[in-house]
Amino acid sequence: MDPDAAVGVARQYAHYARVWFPGHSPLYAQWAAGVAADPGLTALIATLPEPKRQPNLVFASARFLGSGDVAFPEFAEFLRGRWDDVCSTALRRRTQTNEPGRCATLLPALARVAERDGRPLALIEVGPSAGLCLLPDLYAYRYDDGPLLGAGRPVLRCRTSGAPPLPRALPRVAWRAGVDLNPLDGTDPDTRRWLECLVWPGQDHRLAQLREALATLRAAPEADRPHLVPGDLNERVAELVGRVPPSARAVVFHSAVLAYLDPAERARFADTVRGLDCSWISNENFFMDEERGTVPAAREGYFTLALDGVPLAHAGQHGAELHWLPGAGGT
Repeated sequence: MDPDAAVGVARQYAHYARVWFPGHSPLYAQWAAGVAADPGLTALIATLPEPKRQPNLVFASARFLGSGDVAFPEFAEFLRGRWDDVCSTALRRRTQTNEPGRCATLLPALARVAERDGRPLALIEVGPSAGLCLLPDLYAYRYDDGPLLGAGRPVLRCRTSGAPPLPRALPRVAWRAGVDLNPLDGTDPDTRRWLECLVWPGQDHRLAQLREALATLRAAPEADRPHLVPGDLNERVAELVGRVPPSARAVVFHSAVLAYLDPAERARFADTVRGLDCSWISNENFFMDEERGTVPAAREGYFTLALDGVPLAHAGQHGAELHWLPGAGGT
């Protein structure tokens, strides 16, 4: 085991305990802080390939195997006792968190594209998991204490600041597709259980939201179900854009996906998308600047929502907050 790798694991878990989990999942914050302070556990996790060491994946793997949402000492005992199984699960699966709530923060950008272009949208998501974020027109939304927008389920609630340009009607979606290294079948019971384990402990509203979105996917007419293809996003995104009907406007989008690419692959993706006939919506914990490359998000613990390379807002990581930036154009 590489001692430097164990130090890196400790730093990563301490960062999650300080930045990403507090205010969202106290139990995960406790687990992450406990792992960061436990050299034996950091050494175990360091034996995984680097992309598989992330807290979300390790914790979800343990919960999938039956750890329960227990206090850290009991969780640590489970992790040590079942490490071979946890390791195997983490190696076999991916985080692929499919958070439909992010549609609430993506919607103003999608509506802006539809308003400017005048055509229905053809949505192409890179890293779509089971494709739940490809169904924004099938959900309903409530921003702050405003009126309900849409008639579907789940109802996605979002707090806002900075006067974002909230749509008065949902944009029309004529076509939807996605590319993922491992597309998931949201109608499969085992897949649904894995997606549920990816929801952080204590977030019962997210779990209920996920279940309603999966039910919406299962009940959707065949024409409304996303066409998901396996493959590398850099290899297949241009192909999908090329399939878009001329009567629709292509929109390539992604949330919490590009962080899993190395800097060269991210730069390649950005160059590719900028050269395609499409709009590009990015929702990541960094911002792809054309001249400076990857720039960390200006607001720690939030994503940066951008349209065609222009930052619009800081967004809550699961879609519950949207803070519109001055000068981005609002209501």
